[in-house]
Amino acid sequence: MTNFTHPFFSLDGDKLREECGVFGVIGDDNAAVTCALGLHALQHRGQEAVGITSYNGAEFFTRRGIGHVAENFSTEESLSELPGHMAAGHVRYSTTGGAGMRNVQPLYADLASGGFAVAHNGNISNARHLRQGLVEKGAIFQSTSDTEVIIHLVATSRYPTMLDKLVDALRLVEGAYALIVETPRGMIACRDPMGIRPLVMGKLGDATIFASETVALDVVGAEFVRQIDPGEFVEVDFDGVIRSHQPFGDISPRPCIFEHVYFSRPDSIFNGRSVYESRKNIGMELAKEIPCEADLVIPVPDSGVPAAIGYSQQSGIPFELGIIRSHYVGRTFIQPSDGARHAGVKRKHNANRAIVEGKRIVLIDDSIVRGTTSLKIVQMMRDAGAKEVHFRVASPPTGHGCYYGVDTPERSKLLAGRMDLAAMREFIQADSLAFVSIDGLYRAVGLEGRNKNCPQYCDACFTGDYPTSLTDLAAKQAEEAQLDFPVDPDPVS
Repeated sequence: MTNFTHPFFSLDGDKLREECGVFGVIGDDNAAVTCALGLHALQHRGQEAVGITSYNGAEFFTRRGIGHVAENFSTEESLSELPGHMAAGHVRYSTTGGAGMRNVQPLYADLASGGFAVAHNGNISNARHLRQGLVEKGAIFQSTSDTEVIIHLVATSRYPTMLDKLVDALRLVEGAYALIVETPRGMIACRDPMGIRPLVMGKLGDATIFASETVALDVVGAEFVRQIDPGEFVEVDFDGVIRSHQPFGDISPRPCIFEHVYFSRPDSIFNGRSVYESRKNIGMELAKEIPCEADLVIPVPDSGVPAAIGYSQQSGIPFELGIIRSHYVGRTFIQPSDGARHAGVKRKHNANRAIVEGKRIVLIDDSIVRGTTSLKIVQMMRDAGAKEVHFRVASPPTGHGCYYGVDTPERSKLLAGRMDLAAMREFIQADSLAFVSIDGLYRAVGLEGRNKNCPQYCDACFTGDYPTSLTDLAAKQAEEAQLDFPVDPDPVS
């Protein structure tokens, strides 16, 4: 067995990471302050960089920085640089475009029709194809972000109004997006036609707010109004008039089910359901589907806690904190590359030996990605004297890449992408290993099961059933095939 010499280690380095969170407010005398506070609540969605763009009725102002919200927007001086009654912000964890200040959002451009700022959560899966066409026509790009493609498409649209230009641009786009757009005439918020990425609307007095999660509304004291519907465009002008448009017609939505599993904060409401209750229900489904003879149920902190509570309640096995997380070491600065990720690891977790020693334990985690962290956790429990270690996962095996704004490793690096269940169990060195079924996951979020003909959620990372075309991936696979390179076997619909 592998021997890990350090009793403390970070569990952050082997998780799927959401690309970003967005927040927008219009009609607020302290728009930038409200925006910064809302971004604090969305910090878990992106910790690499942050930016805010405000508008005072005459001019746009932007401040961006590498690091957390508190590191960039915690002083009166920093926020005084962002005057105006409208502001939009973004917290980033890079997938497409890589790191660096030039890719930090909101992105801003002076168009013929006036200033245009955009904050984008998601991923454009035909961005490379669109970018090549724009460059051939003379477009000059200032970033490597797929979001800038949207700006160029809007700039070259021949439609008269900004809303029509934006709709025209997004008709050419495939993939996932939740956008907050600022113009001299107001704010526009929209979601892709399948609603893959989340976006909600709230009210704070006379101000209208848009955010990736309801928890951001709670933190700023706003009232939740509703979610932005898939394919919906919501315009808000400076008089507070709200107009809704559905230019894409009626399309069956496919919101990302991993929001229930991991991405959203547990105190958020996603797709009409409490994320905390969904995670508890997943644990209960796990206990029903894969019972286990054990003495204790132990969560992998912090994301495994709600599912472990549900597993304990359903099974009757006592819940205990067998892994203790130190919140005073300092938050690990999450970077997209393996080298930076491992270099930034902090020693934040330790086995609770007094609880674990001599016990048969059930470890509950939200997912297994590469498997390296799971191996460390199992070894840590054995080093602390656990008699048996049974691993239960609150999601189906993650065996396929995501192309909609989630930092997923190549399939060859996903444990479930290259091993069957028995091999995975052997790899992490657990006494047993089991995942919740895909139907169990759907039951946990309030449905009878997965509709195979028309799935109610995007679950491509588990099933390989992608809800949109993947133009750039198909082109990449074709190029690699011609060069006789290994090709990621994820299917392209």
